Amino acid sequence: MTTKDPEGTGGKRTHDWLEAELEETLDETLEAELSEPMLSEELRRIYREAHPHSLDRRVYLRNLLRLQAELIKMQTWVEHTGAKVLIIFEGRDSAGKGGVIKRITQRLNPRSCRAVALPKPTEREQTQWYFQRYVPHLPAGGEIVLFDRSWYNRAGVERVMGFASEDQVERFFQDVPEFERMLVRNGIIVLKYWLSITDEEQQLRFSIRIHDPMKQWKLSPMDLQSRVRWEQYTKAKEDMFARTSIAEAPWYIVEGNDKKRERLNCIEHILSKIPYEDVPYDKIELPERVFSPDYDRKTLSQDLYVPKVY
Repeated sequence: MTTKDPEGTGGKRTHDWLEAELEETLDETLEAELSEPMLSEELRRIYREAHPHSLDRRVYLRNLLRLQAELIKMQTWVEHTGAKVLIIFEGRDSAGKGGVIKRITQRLNPRSCRAVALPKPTEREQTQWYFQRYVPHLPAGGEIVLFDRSWYNRAGVERVMGFASEDQVERFFQDVPEFERMLVRNGIIVLKYWLSITDEEQQLRFSIRIHDPMKQWKLSPMDLQSRVRWEQYTKAKEDMFARTSIAEAPWYIVEGNDKKRERLNCIEHILSKIPYEDVPYDKIELPERVFSPDYDRKTLSQDLYVPKVY
């Protein structure tokens, strides 16, 4: 149900909120840019030249804030209706999965929206049914869950790196369509996104990570092997699409060489695939503060306070 606003006051409030949030977001962006001096001028020049048509920052931020406002409406609908939403993000290393997930969850209520990024399986988990360790993280009613990598590890890194046998991979391909159909039959909205970058873009992003001390933690020996085995990963990805893109849960590919466009396009698509509506709500009024004449506020010791360094 859509709420009426004949006087247009809601639109003005939304505009004012967007302007205020834009200024705050610009500050956050500036903070991120201040880390650039840690990169050599040569690397910064190469990155700028490689992205001459990158989306204008203010255009990006205005649209991001607009979409984040819609994500809040979507979450309100999910909580109100008890819907269950599962969004899976896959892609090569450095494809931008974490960046997209961060922008989706940034302004949502963490009580009903969470990101899941599981570590490598323990020895016990390796003996379980393959999907077993993922099941506890599936959404309950009123929840949104975002998987930063998922059971599709078996079709990608485990297959390419030899951590799973061909028999295990084949069993996975046979099982995963039925597993996902079962999720959908039980009321879970399943969205699967592959974030796609080119060979040259991954090479550039890895080079940046190697030289940026703020991002070196993102590089692992497994990530470096993904450069060596680029073609093997490509073949594995194509096989995965062919065998696991089903009508109930198809794959969607998001072009990701431009991170800004990648984030906006992905969020736009998510919103288009979830049938959310405005939820009617009671007007909130701030209650009056109660003052007690007998209350005497105590003076606390200065030792309890954090030093005012700034």
